[in-house]
Amino acid sequence: MPASTVVPVLTYPDVREAVAWLGDAFGFIERVKIGEDHRAQLSLGDGDLIVADVGSERRPPRPGEVTHAVVLRVDDARTLCEHVRSHGARIVTEPTDWDYGERQFTAETLADVAPEEWGGEAINPR
Repeated sequence: MPASTVVPVLTYPDVREAVAWLGDAFGFIERVKIGEDHRAQLSLGDGDLIVADVGSERRPPRPGEVTHAVVLRVDDARTLCEHVRSHGARIVTEPTDWDYGERQFTAETLADVAPEEWGGEAINPR
């Protein structure tokens, strides 16, 4: 288990793809791989998170739906924003300086991908 006191668990349709993307875009390091595509434990600085597969009652967010957020504290938010944008993240809020001394941006890291593109099958599409 990761050492952090709070460890978010994020559900993705493809764990291996998510691990690769989170590493490339944000710099997460994979600590533990569980099964071929079941779970992975990732670290960044003194924080951790778990990427989990779809299963049981775990479902990834749907387009237009925000079910969770993860906050990363970094030295240069503008540079990270451009970096994750170059890796395909949709920037919801551009870097903004706030009165309380923080610069923040919001990135959406999930894409609306057709099930057939990741090995699934649309049975009752809406």
